[in-house]
Amino acid sequence: MSVFGKLFGGGGKGGKGPSPQEAIQKLRETEEMLTKKQEYLEQKINAELITAKKNGTKNKRAALQALKRKKRYEKQLAQIDGTLSTIEFQREALENANTNTEVLKNMGFAAKAMKTAHENMDIDKVDDLMQDITEQQELAQEISDAISRPVGFGEECDEDELLAELEELEQEELDKNLLEIGGTEDVPLPSVPSNPLPKKPAAQKKREEEDEDDMEELKAWAM
Repeated sequence: MSVFGKLFGGGGKGGKGPSPQEAIQKLRETEEMLTKKQEYLEQKINAELITAKKNGTKNKRAALQALKRKKRYEKQLAQIDGTLSTIEFQREALENANTNTEVLKNMGFAAKAMKTAHENMDIDKVDDLMQDITEQQELAQEISDAISRPVGFGEECDEDELLAELEELEQEELDKNLLEIGGTEDVPLPSVPSNPLPKKPAAQKKREEEDEDDMEELKAWAM
């Protein structure tokens, strides 16, 4: 059994290794333990520093012993800092590996589902189906065009023929109008009266002149 196997309680060759989730949980527990040890060492370092300062002039030997212990605690603290960095790196790597495993597992599940969905599909059958759809669409378009085309209402006439017939009708109408005008020349016109027309009354004539003056004034004002 390897050193790491002894340390983490791993089994022999036939034993099943821990899952990523179990390893991540163990590493987090180790981080918590080392963090508490850090806090303890920091308290011890501060206490030894206070002791050294207190005995600096009174008891030199006690002050030196306190400084030695302080140095020893500081060395342990530095070792724990390095160990925590290593454990943190290993935990992050395991978390990433676990995430990648889950992603690959889901991708494989999706790939199997897609394969199952395509099991009953044949590309040749799909091409034939699409060709049939295209043909039916073209047939439907031809039927629509045939239905919308006028049928049974007579053959198409020559446009020149129609224009000539229209000119004949117009000429007939013109001749008819000329005959009607010519027939009115023999009708006697009424005679012009020989007696002079009666003159307008003076009051009416004056009123008309005043109206004309008002109109002229109104026009001048508008300009």
